[in-house]
Amino acid sequence: MGVSGYVEDDDVIGKAYDSRLVGRLMGYMRPYRWHVGAAILALLLTTAIQLGQPLLIQQAIDRDIAKGTTGDLWWITALFVASLAAMFVLRYAQAMLMVFVAQKVMNDLRLKLFRHLGRMSIAFFDSNPVGRLVTRLTNDIAALNDLLTAGAITIIADLFMIAGVAIALMLISWKLALITLVLMPVLTVLMRWFAVAMRNAFRRQRLNVARLNAFTAEHIGGMLLVQLFGRRRRDMDEFRSHNERLLDANMQVVHQYAIFEPVVAMVAALTTGIVIVIGGRFVLDESLSIGRLVAFLQLVSMYYNPVREIADRFNILQSAMAALERIFTLLDQPEGVQDEEGATPLPGRIHGAVEFDGVSFAYVPDTWVLKDVSFRIEPGERVAFVGATGAGKTSLINLLLRFYDVQHGRILLDGVDIARARQKDVRRHIGLVLQDPFIFTGSVADNIRLRDETVPMSAVRDAAHLVGADRFINRLPDGYDHMLVERGANLSTGQKQLIAFARSVAFDPEVMLVLDEATANIDSETEAQIQDSLQRLTARRTSIIIAHRLATVRDADRIIVLHRGEIVEQGTHDELLAQRGRYFRLWLLQQRDAVPADAVTRGPQAP
Repeated sequence: MGVSGYVEDDDVIGKAYDSRLVGRLMGYMRPYRWHVGAAILALLLTTAIQLGQPLLIQQAIDRDIAKGTTGDLWWITALFVASLAAMFVLRYAQAMLMVFVAQKVMNDLRLKLFRHLGRMSIAFFDSNPVGRLVTRLTNDIAALNDLLTAGAITIIADLFMIAGVAIALMLISWKLALITLVLMPVLTVLMRWFAVAMRNAFRRQRLNVARLNAFTAEHIGGMLLVQLFGRRRRDMDEFRSHNERLLDANMQVVHQYAIFEPVVAMVAALTTGIVIVIGGRFVLDESLSIGRLVAFLQLVSMYYNPVREIADRFNILQSAMAALERIFTLLDQPEGVQDEEGATPLPGRIHGAVEFDGVSFAYVPDTWVLKDVSFRIEPGERVAFVGATGAGKTSLINLLLRFYDVQHGRILLDGVDIARARQKDVRRHIGLVLQDPFIFTGSVADNIRLRDETVPMSAVRDAAHLVGADRFINRLPDGYDHMLVERGANLSTGQKQLIAFARSVAFDPEVMLVLDEATANIDSETEAQIQDSLQRLTARRTSIIIAHRLATVRDADRIIVLHRGEIVEQGTHDELLAQRGRYFRLWLLQQRDAVPADAVTRGPQAP
């Protein structure tokens, strides 16, 4: 039950910068380019004002304080205060603009991703865990917020600040600036080391977080088995092991930061000391004023703050690139089943004739689950498909609903090839009742009509009445407005099944697909009620029943027997028993306790 060897693509740490991904992201930012431009302008003005503040202090010292006068201090002080106010306004505007852009880009990407997922074929969801897809829509999209608001824009500001400080230092004293900048290669090497170390530390941290989350989710979901087989102590030991590895990974991250910060502080202090010693000598020989030395020292301190911030933002940038890689990889996946250009629209109502014409289908190339299957179901006919597990019964449903496209042959709905029809039109005319009905969080009425306001409340009530669901719905505290929790946990299995039946009836399809397991998890009384409702429901509809329990299809107009993807028998219940073929053997196995021991020698007796 362990997951120690399980690694998802979520654990992969991407490059700190990928021009291809950034270029694609820029496409989503293009509608908001004026906002981005205004934010960058505010950023440039803020940087310029901040760089000008040490120069104001230099003027105050050299023009007044050093000469023992205060004549110009008032307007220098006023300018300094005004610069602070201007920086407040500009930073507020820049932050609001970038948050707006980030939220809009996230909104657009999230909508596009969700729309793309809605178009993906069922085969895609069979091979992609739900948790991973939810992570794309939530965590990965959220990572872009950090990139656009606290990552990229801050790095741009820091780069502007570093360049501006370097220029200002050269203007104040090029000699002192050259001596100071000699230490810059040391910082470059330090930041490169830190980037590599943090990349490895964060990768290990994310890997262990993923493993711990996977282990926790799996064991909470399987708590019944954990307690039933007495695995609590073993699982606790395994959880402790995962937890300790995560602790070690977290401490490694802290260790790297704990080394980096003091080293940068030491380099900054060393630089300041050099400036004071050498700059002091320049002041003594009057090649540099005291005001310029003070301004120089302030600018040096302003140089190291953005260096620290760039190192911190490196991980935001790296995580965002990895998130973008996963998002765009998902968006680039083909939809699978797609409508042709100019696809044939189906009318609002159809007769319900279904025909399979030489259909062959394989989920995996050259592994055929259906082989040259042909049959026709007339409008209003009730046909059941039976066969052993793996015979291809469920594949018939998947193909008819166009969750997959056939490799050979055609499927016709009222004479129209569904491969050339719009998917939504095909599915609008077909109802499906599964064994495990899905219940959404919301009211009973919302679950029956799936929040489709075009389905009137009268149709909801009529559908519930037809399948007998109204008996328990009317006993609920709020009736049809009663709120159901996630997956219908506050309903019994039978009640959920009745709502699923009512849902199919409310949309009034001409073709009804039913799995006989849909009545397998309910009590005998409710099953009898549903069977009676099904008789009335299918009386005027083309009905396809996928059956495992042969007793439920005795009254079908026709029974088609599948074996290893091929039709081997078809006829009524009595006709198939009389043939004493595969259907007879299946019936005999299921009725072993009811059929006399000499039934094989005496021949089939119609029950």
